[in-house]
Amino acid sequence: MPPIELYYWPTPNGWKISIALEEMDLPYRTHLVDIGAGAQFEPDFLAISPNNRMPAITDPDGPDDAPVSIFESGAILQYLARKTGRFCGRSERERIAVDQWLMWQMGGVGPMAGQAHHFLKYAPDLDPPQVLPYAQDRYRAEVGRLYRVLDGQLGRTEYAATDEFTIADMAIWPWASLWEGQQQTLEDKPNLARWLDKVAARPGVEKGRALHADRRKALSDPKAQAALFRTR
Repeated sequence: MPPIELYYWPTPNGWKISIALEEMDLPYRTHLVDIGAGAQFEPDFLAISPNNRMPAITDPDGPDDAPVSIFESGAILQYLARKTGRFCGRSERERIAVDQWLMWQMGGVGPMAGQAHHFLKYAPDLDPPQVLPYAQDRYRAEVGRLYRVLDGQLGRTEYAATDEFTIADMAIWPWASLWEGQQQTLEDKPNLARWLDKVAARPGVEKGRALHADRRKALSDPKAQAALFRTR
């Protein structure tokens, strides 16, 4: 099987796909997209990911024996799960549960935790500093609400969607694992704490999370901030 081309940077969204590829035992080749240097705006990358966001993949062994390129981490996870027949639920009811918790992450945890990181961590270091208490409180509180929802779910199932590890866990864990930077607590969320540790102990998760971890750094340089926070 030819390797999948992974366009990646070590962020929570990037980890989703590196974890999936490791868990699914799929061969892949990594292409680093340095988001602090503006590589996500290069024409060659935009041809694959027109929304100038990573991760993205190109699968040489796509549908109808033709290559296919895919952007958006949720769409990539669903594609890889269909391709391998793994981690997507064993019944229609389980597949529904996996899809809804995957969409919950895509529409909730990812955007809200991302905004929490921005206003709590990055904005105060901008030049000039942007310390916005309303935004900080708003996103900190919404992330806390979402994690309480997840804690309740994890009191009913072993993993996020079902009693088995699925692509929903692959999507949620990278963001939830950064709960401290989002100024959250696990003291009142014992099920979430259990799940975080259990997922982190999986060899595929550990290896996917470690992919080019040395390239992960604080974006304190003004040029890196300008590239990362560009809107067009």
